[in-house]
Amino acid sequence: MGKNYMEIESTLLYLTISFIVLSIFIFSLTIYSRYKKIRIEQLKAKYNPVIEDILMSVLFVDVDYETIKNNSENKILFLDKILREQMIVSIMNLHENYGGAYAGKLKKFYFESDLIQDSYAKFRSSKWEVKCKGIKELSEMNVSEVFDELASLTVSDNQTVAITAINACIKLDGTNGIIQLSKYIHHIDVWTQLNIIDALKLGDIDNVNGIELLLTSENDTIVSLGLKIIQSFRLSNFRPLVLEFVDQTKKATLKNEADNVAEILLN
Repeated sequence: MGKNYMEIESTLLYLTISFIVLSIFIFSLTIYSRYKKIRIEQLKAKYNPVIEDILMSVLFVDVDYETIKNNSENKILFLDKILREQMIVSIMNLHENYGGAYAGKLKKFYFESDLIQDSYAKFRSSKWEVKCKGIKELSEMNVSEVFDELASLTVSDNQTVAITAINACIKLDGTNGIIQLSKYIHHIDVWTQLNIIDALKLGDIDNVNGIELLLTSENDTIVSLGLKIIQSFRLSNFRPLVLEFVDQTKKATLKNEADNVAEILLN
């Protein structure tokens, strides 16, 4: 009896100590995580004006990366991962809103500063959310060399990665991007369809071939997207093909959508 009591007492003591140690560990981890987040936000606030000054000088004073790098303070700052990430975010936002010579200056700086290597590292990450970020950055900066790798990602089991890769393919090469899209077998929601149409708007739709392939897909959402593309860009030369689709399809929803598109193209 005494022996059993001793065993129970030892077990309870062990469990109590384990609970206390675990509680201290979790508390310490929470404090560290919170401190880390606060520290990152502080650094971002500190780096924002620095990044703004650098990019404004690149855009409007024609300062190149070599000149910026020769500043010893900047050289040290460019080794900081947080600054580099913040710099990439700023470059992407500016590149999305600026065109012509300004976009060219941003791209030149992105390459010369080796920030492109940071995007490549994300692109090849095993974490899908990081990979998607890399895909978006490389396609935004028109890095066409990654097209073949992007095409292989369009059949990824992760649908977010696949759709992000398809969008990127369309941005980099409209025709080949459409071919990749026509092979997609999963459901695409309306919001994603609109994002793909936006990606097409960034290029020259008149030089994009293969849109008719979308109407032959066995994936109803791809067919619907094809009809939306034809309607959005008022591609009246596709009207006979749309009417042919109306006659052939047995799916009421797609038939009605195609009918409406054919009517819109007539006006």
